[in-house]
Amino acid sequence: MTPSQALRQQCGEIDIYLFDQLARGRLDGRTRILDAGCGAGRNLPFFLAHGFEVHAIDADAQAIAAVERQWPGIDARRGELDRMPWEAGSMDAVIASAVLHFARDEAHFDAMVQELWRVLRPNGLFFARLASSIGIEPWLGGATTGRMRLPDGSARFVVDEAMLLAMTDRLGGTLLDPLKTTNVQNQRAMTTWVMGK
Repeated sequence: MTPSQALRQQCGEIDIYLFDQLARGRLDGRTRILDAGCGAGRNLPFFLAHGFEVHAIDADAQAIAAVERQWPGIDARRGELDRMPWEAGSMDAVIASAVLHFARDEAHFDAMVQELWRVLRPNGLFFARLASSIGIEPWLGGATTGRMRLPDGSARFVVDEAMLLAMTDRLGGTLLDPLKTTNVQNQRAMTTWVMGK
């Protein structure tokens, strides 16, 4: 087995920026995890193999069916991120990897973030990766927030630094890392937003 095969076997296709949080100990002692917008479960194998209590939600019924086939018995639910079935403060960590940029508009984005924050316990970890305008402003025609078509042709709800900092403030969160953005050849930008509650 090659080193890359061994790593994939242990970690699956985990988001590299989420892997960074694991490697830095940010999820140590935070064993009740919600993968919000889990898709087919790319971020789940490591958590399931290492004793985490995993909960997952996605609006796509086929994605949830794939998760249930792969890991029978997992608490995987079909639903929307702006109205989730879990109790307030019931999760140690909330992961929203590449999902918040599917918001229809700013009100929908706010509702999803508020709901993710609601289920997070005090001292919990909030991790999100989402499309942003940070670093690609010249290619967006003047707008820096809202639903728009990106240079790569995709349509996403895009945030900017001011919006994320204002939302962090409104929630009473604390940035655990500075906002980190990856610019993909001026075609799109993805920002990592990590907060403590």
